[in-house]
Amino acid sequence: MKKLKQYFDIWSIVVIGLTFVLFVVALFTKGMTHDLLLEAGVLLVSVKLILMAYRNSVTADTIHQKLDKIYNKLRCDESEP
Repeated sequence: MKKLKQYFDIWSIVVIGLTFVLFVVALFTKGMTHDLLLEAGVLLVSVKLILMAYRNSVTADTIHQKLDKIYNKLRCDESEP
């Protein structure tokens, strides 16, 4: 669980868990019918949105690191006579 928190925030984990639980409940209440495809689609859309949010956060962290390097380089260049 500790490793999962490294990649996702707590609300993403809650959404994934809740969506999966609702999918399993729908599986048992509806059975193998056409509505199951709709439930599977909802599950996949939820997971895709969470994965996209994770990817955006990784990209933002990378950009922040690169900007910090640029800022530190510029600051060091200005302090030299």
